[in-house]
Amino acid sequence: MRPNKLTKTAVTALEDIKARDIKVLDVRKLTSLYDTLVIASADSNRQVKALAHHVRDRMKEAGAAIIGVEGEETAEWVLVDCGDIVVHVMQPAVRSYYNLEELWETAPSQRRAKAA
Repeated sequence: MRPNKLTKTAVTALEDIKARDIKVLDVRKLTSLYDTLVIASADSNRQVKALAHHVRDRMKEAGAAIIGVEGEETAEWVLVDCGDIVVHVMQPAVRSYYNLEELWETAPSQRRAKAA
């Protein structure tokens, strides 16, 4: 299955359970570990867990290999590793603190210039 279709499957799964602020990042030029990073916010631990389970189930149905799911114990930040696509479901405070969007959207040289 093509990664673009899998990305759409992941986003649709997040939208099904009302994830907020869904962001899709193409990180192929920044890392060889995966191609796409999907980040979404959820309002509670219960919603974070439900979103992660729903994404895992939908991606598995679509033919993606689920490498692993991390963070379900505390459910403040759950990562669903689908190989070429990694989905992060986070509570807003955790998302704001780690600011993954800035880390992955900004080139390393720009981050150094910004810090100076």
